[in-house]
Amino acid sequence: MYKITTALIDSYRSYLIDEEKAQATISKYVRDIQAFVGWLQNRDLDKAIVLAYKAHLIESYAPASVNAAISSLNSFFTFCEWYGLRMKNLKIQRMIFVAQEKELTKPEYDRLLRAAAGRKDRRLFYLMQTICSTGIRVSELRFITVEALTRGRAEIRCKGKCRTVFMPAALCKLLKQYLKDTKIKNGPVFQTKSGKPMDRSNIWTEMKKLCKVAGVSEKKVFPHNLRHLFARTYYTQQKDVVRLADILGHSSVNTTRIYTMESGEVHRRQIERMGLIQISCTP
Repeated sequence: MYKITTALIDSYRSYLIDEEKAQATISKYVRDIQAFVGWLQNRDLDKAIVLAYKAHLIESYAPASVNAAISSLNSFFTFCEWYGLRMKNLKIQRMIFVAQEKELTKPEYDRLLRAAAGRKDRRLFYLMQTICSTGIRVSELRFITVEALTRGRAEIRCKGKCRTVFMPAALCKLLKQYLKDTKIKNGPVFQTKSGKPMDRSNIWTEMKKLCKVAGVSEKKVFPHNLRHLFARTYYTQQKDVVRLADILGHSSVNTTRIYTMESGEVHRRQIERMGLIQISCTP
């Protein structure tokens, strides 16, 4: 008989740590398992109840979220050697463009920078430019250090992989002046008042404060969208998705293609420019 216990979940968490999974991934997997246990409410665990939970997910969440939860549970079931409980993912047709309401455009990015400058928030002003001009993940911002700035490149260690990220000369010049003014001598360039590296929640909160002044929807304003803007801009100029995958630290080019998708409005204009519509039926 299958039974999910707190001790079993703790053992699974330890296994993920030993596998060197990212902390965010571990938290997500464990959170999904705990959500399943909460829904289960001490009912007997078998394939039928697992499929009922899958149906519940389908009714409540978007397909991508359903598949993410299924992946978490399948990983846990594999760890427990409960292979008969594993589920199949939903088949989702790959989108060829991103939703315009979620895409941060270059003009909107410029307005966010002006809003940060207007608030005299130099740290956020330079931080957003650092992410957007290098394409790093927000979790990798801690590798942008005083020492890295001196070299003009940062050595990023993330998800068991290492890569070199070069920083534009103009960015280095701005950040060196920022360090001089803030008297930061070593460690991460972007620090809290207590000297700790800025984290995702700090940055998210500060960016949201700019939305109203900048006239940008809150749905578009989060650190990862700066990385997406970098990817789209690079791809538009270079048309080299393989090289972009290396720069972003992606193991699969398919992941990178998600970052380079254009908006539906751009897609619509491209179709209209094909000239396949006849205005008149008069011969």
